[in-house]
Amino acid sequence: MSIDPVDLPASVASFLAEPHLAILTTARPDGSLHACAVGFTYDPGRQLARVICGGRSIKARNAQHGCRAVVAQVDGARWLSLEGTAVTRAHPAAVEEAVQRYAARYRMPADNPERVVIEITVDRILGRG
Repeated sequence: MSIDPVDLPASVASFLAEPHLAILTTARPDGSLHACAVGFTYDPGRQLARVICGGRSIKARNAQHGCRAVVAQVDGARWLSLEGTAVTRAHPAAVEEAVQRYAARYRMPADNPERVVIEITVDRILGRG
């Protein structure tokens, strides 16, 4: 089922607040795909999914090119996929906001001086909550 990325049903918003891991899939410059487990957050007001990671990671390098990406979480029969264009941001304010959102959903992450944030501008949400 297609879900409005801004006006989330309560069940979807609740599912996105639960501390589930997800799979982030990004496209490499050659078009092949890279998938890995991540924690993420979603800001419906800005339609942004955020993933914090090391700046040298494959996912961060892929997002530097403005690739398409999808982050998908599953819990039994419930699932959501958030799709959009990903970019990597290293600006301290952007990284700090992402870290605080991550800490609210999961836990405070360990310090990482090379941390960046992948921001996915979500243009499609599919799922069943």
